[in-house]
Amino acid sequence: MHKRAESRPGLARPQSFSNSESLRAAQMYYLQDLTMDAIARELHTSRSTVSRLLASARQSGLVQIQIRSPQERTPELERQIRARYRVDAHVVPVPDTLNEGEVLERVAMQAARTIGPLVDSNAVIGVAWGSTLSAVSRHLVPKPTHDCTIVQLNGAGNTRTSGIAYASEILRRFGQAYGARVVQFPVPAFFDRASTKQAMWAERSVRRILELQEKMTMAIFSVGSIDSDVPSHVYSGGYLDDSELDSLAQGNVVGDVATVFFRADGKDRGIPLNERTSGPPLALLSSIRRRVCVVSGPSKINGLLGALAAGLATELILDEATARRLVEADAGRKPPAGPL
Repeated sequence: MHKRAESRPGLARPQSFSNSESLRAAQMYYLQDLTMDAIARELHTSRSTVSRLLASARQSGLVQIQIRSPQERTPELERQIRARYRVDAHVVPVPDTLNEGEVLERVAMQAARTIGPLVDSNAVIGVAWGSTLSAVSRHLVPKPTHDCTIVQLNGAGNTRTSGIAYASEILRRFGQAYGARVVQFPVPAFFDRASTKQAMWAERSVRRILELQEKMTMAIFSVGSIDSDVPSHVYSGGYLDDSELDSLAQGNVVGDVATVFFRADGKDRGIPLNERTSGPPLALLSSIRRRVCVVSGPSKINGLLGALAAGLATELILDEATARRLVEADAGRKPPAGPL
């Protein structure tokens, strides 16, 4: 427990609280239904201190508040998505008047608070880079863990930039939030030749990271979509030239996860770019025990349908409009067969 500095006349002193202090106050307030006055008497402190203890509990992630209105459609949408895709769905209610950038911020904020309780000590967590994960990383709630590792899922370099600064900032935020070790993957997002990738994958320094990815207990990613209103970073950041984009269109590719492309049925075989990508095989992703997919914007619906067909998610966090599109678009289709 933190020691409190003695108060001195005329001087205001800042207060910091330990998790145990905040947790005790939160349990009495939220679980035992005690008033703040009653808690103050029991803890021999002031009502204002109790208020600050409760605020500290919320800010540190010890307390998460969920509001369920009987008028909202989100619980029913979540039920339908869970039943259909066997995923734990979290639908973020947002008004239709918001633009996609504003919706992304709302989704990212709730995703960050949903991910926190899922993170355990001794975990190996794969994190992809991109616009959605960058937004999520800005809202993460600190949660101390022991012996936790954050590993980059795919390389970020291209012909314009190394991508290190962009990807490393996302990883740094995740590592800082959970007190975790960060392992970067300093390779190109796409190799020029498949033979170069094969040679690189044989190097011991790269094998170390690939072997760590094989030990992942959790993966956090979004879905890239070619026809999204807000283009995914891989399609707008100089990673693909016109001929490669044409090749994806001709191959009926609907999206990607961590720069691994797939079609509407979730299959990734026979897509030439996948032979040169640094992203993990979909078979590896689908074998991870916990797979958190964050999606914002109904224009990503085709990519999301493909990812769900591939069985890539166990937890799905998405906005209400996208959830409605998902339920409507999938009406009458057969349930996904499961992982590749």
